[in-house]
Amino acid sequence: MTETTTAATKAKTAKHPASPFGLPDYGIPNFEMPKFDMSNMEMPEAFREMTEKGVAHAKDTYAKAKAASEEAADLLQNTFAKGATDYNLKLIEIARTNTRATFDYAHELLGVKSSSEFIELSTAQMHKQFDMFSAQNNELCALAQAVATEAAEPIKTGVSEAFNRAR
Repeated sequence: MTETTTAATKAKTAKHPASPFGLPDYGIPNFEMPKFDMSNMEMPEAFREMTEKGVAHAKDTYAKAKAASEEAADLLQNTFAKGATDYNLKLIEIARTNTRATFDYAHELLGVKSSSEFIELSTAQMHKQFDMFSAQNNELCALAQAVATEAAEPIKTGVSEAFNRAR
């Protein structure tokens, strides 16, 4: 009985030939894709012409789209550069105004003789600063809206014209 057990064990552990993928074959036949020699095949002339026309059309469309995209990018850059310059100039003006106000306040503090005068001056300065910051904030918001509105129109027309020319 031990002879039959060992023979059965050997049969179970016998290795099957490996497939090209490293998996056991199990006796299943290998199927491969047929190989065609493309150099012997003749391409019809009509198909070749159609392909060449398609490639030429694709190249032309790509060149037009690239030119339109570059033009649109230049338009966006120029439009936003002007708006950003205006906004930055306004920020510099606001910074100067706030710096002057701070130095004026510091100069007034040097003349304070009592704590009640200090509190009165500080309270007045806070009200003045609050009003000034509110006005400056409103100016910046109005400028940002004006820049956005101003920038939107040339962008719409310029981008539209650039892409219409690309067609």
